[in-house]
Amino acid sequence: MKKMTLNAQKIKNTAVAKTALTLALCSFMGLTACSDDDNDSSTAKNISQTVTLDFGSEVCAVGGTQVQMGLDQNNNGKLETSEITKTESSCKPNLFVQGVALPYSILASYTPNGTTIDTAFDIRQGGFGSDVSAHPTNAKQFYALTDRGPNADYTDKAYGVGKIFAVPDYVPKIGLFEVQENGTVKLIKTIHLKDRNGKDITGLPNTSALGGTGETPYDINGKVITVDPTKPFDAVNNPIRLDDYGLDSEGIAALKDGTFWVSDEYGPHIVHFDANGKEIGRINAFKADKRDNWNIPNEFSYRRANRGMEGLTITPDQKTLVGIMQSTMSLPNKNVNKSTLTRIVTINLETGKVGQYLYQQELTENSNSAIVALSDTQFLVLERDGLFYKDTPDVQKQVYRIDLSKATNLEDIKDTNELKQDEKLGLTVAGKTLEEYQLVNGWEGLKTLNINPTPKTLVLDMGKAVKYPHDKMEGLWLINSTTLGVLNDDDMGLWFNTKGMEPKYLDSARTRVDQNTLYIMDHLKLKAE
Repeated sequence: MKKMTLNAQKIKNTAVAKTALTLALCSFMGLTACSDDDNDSSTAKNISQTVTLDFGSEVCAVGGTQVQMGLDQNNNGKLETSEITKTESSCKPNLFVQGVALPYSILASYTPNGTTIDTAFDIRQGGFGSDVSAHPTNAKQFYALTDRGPNADYTDKAYGVGKIFAVPDYVPKIGLFEVQENGTVKLIKTIHLKDRNGKDITGLPNTSALGGTGETPYDINGKVITVDPTKPFDAVNNPIRLDDYGLDSEGIAALKDGTFWVSDEYGPHIVHFDANGKEIGRINAFKADKRDNWNIPNEFSYRRANRGMEGLTITPDQKTLVGIMQSTMSLPNKNVNKSTLTRIVTINLETGKVGQYLYQQELTENSNSAIVALSDTQFLVLERDGLFYKDTPDVQKQVYRIDLSKATNLEDIKDTNELKQDEKLGLTVAGKTLEEYQLVNGWEGLKTLNINPTPKTLVLDMGKAVKYPHDKMEGLWLINSTTLGVLNDDDMGLWFNTKGMEPKYLDSARTRVDQNTLYIMDHLKLKAE
């Protein structure tokens, strides 16, 4: 009996030694799902497992792998989250940090004509840089928006100030793009924006009653675009061609139900489109517009031409649209345009209730080009100048985090002896608009009235981060709490000088034409606080 006990003890000691050796080897070799098979099934086993990290992972922005190690307490051959005691990650290199170009096609090519065209150029499609919105369910995909199409400032002595529309029938578009494993970006599909009857819209001006600014549309040769292009302009029989559904689209919010809200920089109009691009709703400041679901305050009709609602987003609960104006509004006139006061508007889509807040720009004539929701009250704002790094290295291409809960809602302010809610001009101080008052009394003057702009914290400076080469940084793609996609507006490779239109060059040698380029910036602090 005693001999059997000694043998049993010997066997037991051998098993313990074997188990210890097995586990040590497993740990040393980093084997996946490695364990001591001879151990009792009731005993937890040390195992490791390798998982793939997809694009958009909080651990690896562009994907990678992770080895997870721990004790398999329930002996099911895999590690649950609670069983993991150690992780080791291997991330793919971020090929997008210095920029990856989006694909484009050629719409048209033109040669010099001595009047409106200075240098031969191609019109590119392209142009998906006005704004960006994350796909609600696919982390690798994003929606990008074009503006009204290729255009350039132009003035004719007979017909006045306006713009050349190089492709008059151009249709503003939404593009769906996907990041590829090889470090490229693929265009998945294109959605044309349409009116309520399903007809393609254009980027041509609206009538004055619905947000038009009186700009005359001209064709590529400087001729007035008329209703009948085969006949000369006649104010009565062949008038200027306008489009009350036309948009200079600049802001986009992609919703979980597959629809889109798009804002423009004229009206400003905020238009709801279905998944196929057909209009199903509208918001603007024009109470006479029968198409409207809701209205924003009348003061927004004082936006400057081409500087309206540049950015648009929706809160995570999908209940509130939030738009930001590009620049100081001409409220009540252009004498205030040197102010740094800009406005943010919120619209509850269930009730139509509006909130209104102030945003303080860093420099006069900066542009607020995008806004992205982090929470119901915190947002990212893209603020930029219009300069090129090659000319001015100290460019401003910056992203700030703001918090509307710490700003004054102008709509909540009640009338006093000094403060009045004017139906036409919004909140006034002693009869002056906020723009007028701030220009004279400064931001401190507004604070003495308990009117505070949203606080802002810098989270990204693209000029310092990558020597950002483009003039127009306009789109933000929120990938996760540490990663942000940045997209430029390339103006379809076209701009103009004093002699006419030419390619939009990025370099002094005039060899590199601007192109939509995606930058993915990681290791940022984007989480709502």
